[in-house]
Amino acid sequence: QVQLMESGGGSVQAGGSLRLSCVASGFGGSRFNMAWFRQAPGQERKGVARITNTGSTIYDDSVKGRFTISKDNADENTLYLQLNSLKPEDTAMYYCAAHQIGTNWYESKSFRFWGQGTQVTVSS
Repeated sequence: QVQLMESGGGSVQAGGSLRLSCVASGFGGSRFNMAWFRQAPGQERKGVARITNTGSTIYDDSVKGRFTISKDNADENTLYLQLNSLKPEDTAMYYCAAHQIGTNWYESKSFRFWGQGTQVTVSS
């Protein structure tokens, strides 16, 4: 079965950086669109960035120029999210998602598989 495991979260001060990782297994050779979502307390889960199975990327406006989504060059099943110039409003649980089944990539209902999440906390 498909499993997604995130790591790399933590607590940083505003302006700092983190790199999140997501290791996927069970794809059976299939190549899926993958994405990072985040969810702050009391808010809905929303897409931050997506990378297609051909390498095209797209970002939410709130993170453009600060976050970078990528895949490992040697292992397509490892997904990264580089977070730079972090702001307190970036504080959230970050989730890795795979296999886009819906039209709007930024909606959580558009992805089939999910990881457990990794917490990012940014202090001012």
